[in-house]
Amino acid sequence: MNKLLLSTTIMALLAVPGAAEARKKPKPVPAPAPIVRVAPTDPVELFYFQRSDSPIWLRNEATRAAAGRLSAILRRAPIDGFAAGPALAADVDAALAAATPGNVQAACAAELRLSKAWVAYMQYLRTPPKGMVYGYEMLAPHSRPDQILLTTGAGTDLAATLDRMADVNPIYRSLRDAAIASGVTAADPALLSNLERARVLPATGRFALVDTGNASLTMFENGQVVDRMKVIVGTPETPTPMIASIVHYAYLNPYWEVPPALTKKIVAPGVLKGGDAYLKRNGYEVMTNWTNDATVVPSGEVDWAKLAKDPGLVRVRQRPGPLNSLASLKVPFPSGQDIFLHDTLDKTKFLKPDRHLSNGCIRLEDAQRFYRWLYGSAAAPTTKDADVLVKLPQGVPIYLTYLTQEAADGKLASRGDPYGWDGRPDRQLAASVYTSPTRGAP
Repeated sequence: MNKLLLSTTIMALLAVPGAAEARKKPKPVPAPAPIVRVAPTDPVELFYFQRSDSPIWLRNEATRAAAGRLSAILRRAPIDGFAAGPALAADVDAALAAATPGNVQAACAAELRLSKAWVAYMQYLRTPPKGMVYGYEMLAPHSRPDQILLTTGAGTDLAATLDRMADVNPIYRSLRDAAIASGVTAADPALLSNLERARVLPATGRFALVDTGNASLTMFENGQVVDRMKVIVGTPETPTPMIASIVHYAYLNPYWEVPPALTKKIVAPGVLKGGDAYLKRNGYEVMTNWTNDATVVPSGEVDWAKLAKDPGLVRVRQRPGPLNSLASLKVPFPSGQDIFLHDTLDKTKFLKPDRHLSNGCIRLEDAQRFYRWLYGSAAAPTTKDADVLVKLPQGVPIYLTYLTQEAADGKLASRGDPYGWDGRPDRQLAASVYTSPTRGAP
């Protein structure tokens, strides 16, 4: 009887579901596998990946409203020559409409679409024109997507930041606004060339601008014009190239390195006619080479008849003095083009309406005034020594560009195209090709 009762009890316990499992310890629930995000290869997507998807455009109501300004800027972009602008504007509008509150996925997608549209436009605006020579790489425009987006998101007023970046600089903005006021909706080749060449200028700061289009030099402080003077620039046959560089020093009482073409045209025939007296009277001397250790070659050892036909790269220079073509001042800057600013003996040429008269270098209407601006109102010291180098307290950026259009009474006006560069970037490129160690000449 007891055995039967025990057996029945055991069978009943076994029949209860989970009774056996209840005597075992419960197994822990495995944690879900972590989601691993792979760094994207697209630079805009990588920017957001590295910032944990922190938004620029949809941070708050104010930035979302500013995103509408992006759409307006892109719709206007054909005036800049950016034909893809209207299509990107439509995509921006669609992305914003889809990014409804609470839709995280749509908001992330909208951020990417807006940023990619903005980066494409900014990279276009920051593309240098053909033939632009940068003496220092740091002066070249920055077009990396992360740099563009960091600048965009850094300001407290996103709409104002968009306008500032799209305006590029005051000269660019004035040309574009004048074109719009003149009824232009898309840039023609001439306007496009001028906008491209205007974009190389900074928006603010202290810098000098040589505009070879109207042969003028303008000095800027904090982005504002503080002084202007006439200059003489290269002829259409020897155009002054477009350059961005920095002035670090000037030479007082400089030597003039005579370009071989002028050695052939002027110096050699003068010696053949007037002999050694011609050289002494004009301060010319032949050097052994182009290094700083070069020595003077006796004129009797030079085959002047040969130089009158083909001077090659023989070095002839003119000593400082009352006949020196650079007069009292030379202001060089790195570019690899042997182009520089300098004083001149002949001031009458500044009265000419067309001042495209030099072999490439820039002659200053008032060299001493420009020197005082460079050195902070300090006058050039008096010296009788040759080639006296005077360093600037701080380097001053200088930009050489070519503008043939301007804003006049709020409308776009043409002022002629002496170099024939409008719509011809190949000619701009040809002007920047390095030709010889003495490309620069008065």
